[in-house]
Amino acid sequence: MSSAKSSPSKVLRAFEGRPSFQCSNCSAVIALKDELISKSFSGRDGRGYLMHSAINIRMGGKEDRPLLTGVHTVADVFCVGCGDRLGWFYHKASDQSQKYKEGKYLLERERLVKDNAWTLDV
Repeated sequence: MSSAKSSPSKVLRAFEGRPSFQCSNCSAVIALKDELISKSFSGRDGRGYLMHSAINIRMGGKEDRPLLTGVHTVADVFCVGCGDRLGWFYHKASDQSQKYKEGKYLLERERLVKDNAWTLDV
């Protein structure tokens, strides 16, 4: 009988050789470069990347947080490898012009490293 779930090793093989972002503390793969939407965002500790998706993360509790663009319902995201806070997930934006962020991740640049020697124009 075949399982519909992919094993972790199959998932990691799917990411092999593809440009990715990794946790700067433990090197866990967090997101593929292909998931990058924008590099023009601000996190708590500096610049951040808006991403379509992320893996190897644990989500904290939801909270309403005043950010530069208004109040958003967000949840901090943490690396499953080491527990470091990497950024947050946008659950809900109160302002209509910010709705595009819903369901996306803000990952802080200082908490990530780029793998596979690819470059990101700054």
